[in-house]
Amino acid sequence: MSPAPMAAPDFAAADAFVWHVDPDRLVPVPKVNRVDLPLLVGIDRARDTLLANTVQFARGLPANNALLWGSRGMGKSSLVKAIHAEVLAQGHALKIVELQREDLPSVGRLLNILRDCGDRFVLFCDDLSFSHDDQHYKSLKAVLDGGIEGRPDNVVFYATSNRRHLMPRDMIENERSSAISPSEATEEKVSLSDRFGLWLGFHPCSQDEYLAMIRGYCDAHGVEIDDETLRAEAIEWQATRGARSGRVAWQYFTDLAGRRGAAI
Repeated sequence: MSPAPMAAPDFAAADAFVWHVDPDRLVPVPKVNRVDLPLLVGIDRARDTLLANTVQFARGLPANNALLWGSRGMGKSSLVKAIHAEVLAQGHALKIVELQREDLPSVGRLLNILRDCGDRFVLFCDDLSFSHDDQHYKSLKAVLDGGIEGRPDNVVFYATSNRRHLMPRDMIENERSSAISPSEATEEKVSLSDRFGLWLGFHPCSQDEYLAMIRGYCDAHGVEIDDETLRAEAIEWQATRGARSGRVAWQYFTDLAGRRGAAI
């Protein structure tokens, strides 16, 4: 009556996979939705640090788990996917596996599959955060740093989040004010983010960086527009959105390319 064990996936079929449950399976992704690394503007320090860490890992050397946290729309998940492509372009063999936050309880089963493979894997979880009654974070703690088996040597974990400690601030404050032992209750919640060796912060971009992002997209995709018109339209676009970020820059460029009849 038990389900048949999962067949070993063909890791030679692709360089990227998505993990699904019910039933457990790794689905290959033939074409990854990503932006070229040179087009990511304003995050040079995070880019260089994460690239160096990933190259070390791909070469079989020790590397840290990484948490990319900070302002929304500033290229956290885009950077992970772009660096994976850059590492492949440098001639290193590296696979990326995307794991949904809702499937964290199954991460142990996933690691058992990856542990026995000769390939090296970046396990990627986008928009990782936890609510007040969410216990999924406990599934991840032992995987990152702890447990008898620990994290396999051929797996490194990268996550993105808008929250530095992955928990709502009011959740941490409530623990401090209402728990019998406030420091212990807070330590349990915050200890998850401590298990990431690299903390890379992403902060709001300046107007010059915002305009440079759009100009980079225009040059890369062959969309012609003079600087004065681009500046006026792009600033108006950000004003109507009430925000300025890499995501807003891409959304303006998408609108611009459509109006100019350019395919992207």
